[in-house]
Amino acid sequence: MSQIVVIGAGITGVTTAYALLEAGHQVTVLDRNRYPAMETSFANGGQLSASNAEVWNSTSTVLKGLKWMCRRDAPLLMRLSPSWHKYSWIGEFLWNIRYYRRNTIDTTRMAIEARRHLFAIAEREKISFDLEKRGILHIYDDRSSFEAAERVNTLLRLGGLDRRAVTPEELRKIEPTLQGQYYGGFFTESDSTGDIHKFTRGLAEACKRRGVAFRHDAHVLDVKPTGDTFKVTWNSYEAGAGAKKTDSLEFDKVVVCAGVASRRFASMLGDRVNVYPVKGYSITVHLESDESRKAAPYVSLLDDAAKIVTSRLGPDRFRVAGTAEFTGFNRDIRTDRINPLTAWVRAKFPGIDTSRVVPWAGLRPMMPNMMPIVSRGRKAGVFYNTGHGHLGWTLSALTAEMLVGLVESRKSG
Repeated sequence: MSQIVVIGAGITGVTTAYALLEAGHQVTVLDRNRYPAMETSFANGGQLSASNAEVWNSTSTVLKGLKWMCRRDAPLLMRLSPSWHKYSWIGEFLWNIRYYRRNTIDTTRMAIEARRHLFAIAEREKISFDLEKRGILHIYDDRSSFEAAERVNTLLRLGGLDRRAVTPEELRKIEPTLQGQYYGGFFTESDSTGDIHKFTRGLAEACKRRGVAFRHDAHVLDVKPTGDTFKVTWNSYEAGAGAKKTDSLEFDKVVVCAGVASRRFASMLGDRVNVYPVKGYSITVHLESDESRKAAPYVSLLDDAAKIVTSRLGPDRFRVAGTAEFTGFNRDIRTDRINPLTAWVRAKFPGIDTSRVVPWAGLRPMMPNMMPIVSRGRKAGVFYNTGHGHLGWTLSALTAEMLVGLVESRKSG
């Protein structure tokens, strides 16, 4: 039995800890927050979406980004402040345009397989997370965007996804509460939505019941090889005393699932993991009246023009998320990025009362090729499961299984 430390208690870290536990390993999870799922896994768009598996490395995405550069409310916003990491990442992003087709197909296949693992975990551990299996509806304002979606649909179908075109009339039958005029849409009946925070917290509790050790408020300072083991050192705070103390433990193996901090830990271990933090925003609209609850959709949406996604989280909450912002590690919640989300709700669902809206911002850990990195490090005993970008919730249950496969093959080899 290996003693394994997982750094990070977001959706990727917790699903990885669970998969390692299932494989018979002794697992400790370290996280700098007091509870699991307090950063990017706190309030994302909620979609478990194979239909959103298209990678962003395309000429059309680059052209849209250039067009949007002068708009403060643009779906994609690039801050021009100098940063070697940002501009080198963009260079690698552009290089990976040549792999757009292959990576989109591969991501689709992964997303379809991942949902099977996630649903099995939720059923096995009796996790309630506002799951809605009502599909995801992509909506398009004009013919050109619809035809572009048809081309993407060819790749999604090659990846095994059943995603069908719908007319404006069919679109309204699928989600009657939606207002506005549309050229058409695409509907993926097999996609679903759920509350990532509830799922991750529930799975963490299941892990604890079965012996996984979680050490929170643990700010990891160093990860250092010491012969055949790894010494991990962190600062923590004693409950009630407010005093900082330094702890350390040795482990047989290290798994880095630290989201946007993964690049820093990889550097400590002699590896290069080129994760960049891409900020996204969401609002959670609390549906406090019968009128609001009736006016809010249950079918999940993706508005192509606004680059906004939605999820219904139980009867009383409506999640709306979007935007991509390249501003480094800035986590500030900006009014000029939140207001377009609220305005979108008012335009598309005028019957919803938006007097109680909770804003949030999180940093997506993105690799330049838009693919998660599930790999070994240069040193034996080092592993990475990170860089999932906008599909961390969708892909997490599968990449956790892939990571265990690497750990087990190293053990048997």
